Amino acid sequence: MDDRTQPWDRVPELGGPPPRSRPPVPGASAPSAAEQPAADDATGDVVTERDRSWQSWGEAWSDDDGHEDWDDDAPRGRGFWRSAALGVGELLVTAGMVLLLFVVYEVYVTDFLTAQKQDELATELREQWADEPADARSLTQVELGDAFGVLRIPRLGEDYTRVILEGTEEKQLAQGPGHYVDSALPGEQGNLALAGHRVGKGSPFLELDTMRPGDPIVVETADSWFVYRMLGDPATGDVDADPSGIPGRQIVAPTDVQVVSPTPNAAASAAPTGAYLTLTTCHPRYSARQRMIIHARLDGGAISKAEFPDGPDALYES
Repeated sequence: MDDRTQPWDRVPELGGPPPRSRPPVPGASAPSAAEQPAADDATGDVVTERDRSWQSWGEAWSDDDGHEDWDDDAPRGRGFWRSAALGVGELLVTAGMVLLLFVVYEVYVTDFLTAQKQDELATELREQWADEPADARSLTQVELGDAFGVLRIPRLGEDYTRVILEGTEEKQLAQGPGHYVDSALPGEQGNLALAGHRVGKGSPFLELDTMRPGDPIVVETADSWFVYRMLGDPATGDVDADPSGIPGRQIVAPTDVQVVSPTPNAAASAAPTGAYLTLTTCHPRYSARQRMIIHARLDGGAISKAEFPDGPDALYES
């Protein structure tokens, strides 16, 4: 069978002569000397221009600072710890932002919400008092959660007024000062005990530590005013110098419940020795570790609102 392949396309026989080269393409010029492949001086191999380009790129890469000594494991280890540190940092920043928002909410937002609720309670209470017959305004019993009186403390501001609710659970304290269930009602013998937040939820007792012996604490009911005065020595300001032996102000542990006994600091079962008022709040500010207590005694009897519609003189003491 005839072999019709061109001589330059044939595979050379072992030990035979090399095949003839492909004839030149008509019209094509021969490569210049600069374009001819050159032999490598060290190996004698033919090195093309493309080979030189790859070789130059490789040398530039190996000479780049910080690349020639790379270890496959080192970057991976550094990357892991870098990612871990970034993750922890993001978590801490997020936690800080959440905590900050919580503080802002507790201190400022709840004050605003409680102030609105106090306005509503005051309006509802005065409407209720106005609708009640005069002979039905005597305060003898209060249902849990109901508003029944208004607390005024001139030392804390001329316009300081807080509606009092029955109960000392958070549901009541979030709206205003709460009356300890089973403690005395305004004007009664025993201890009219009221609790309130120091910071947040309206902060009704925020500045309770500024009170001084002899300061009036006025409680308004449907038909009467009741004036209590902080215990201690008004002349010297000594809160521990009251003749009754009851301090005007004291700091106690949350477990010291005797402060709201019928006679403050006496046994809960002992008979009352007078008509007292006790205010309790957290201490120090922004902490519930202790309790600040203010004790006061009723100064005189009930003052008729019919005779003094604008309140007793004690409300206007400077």
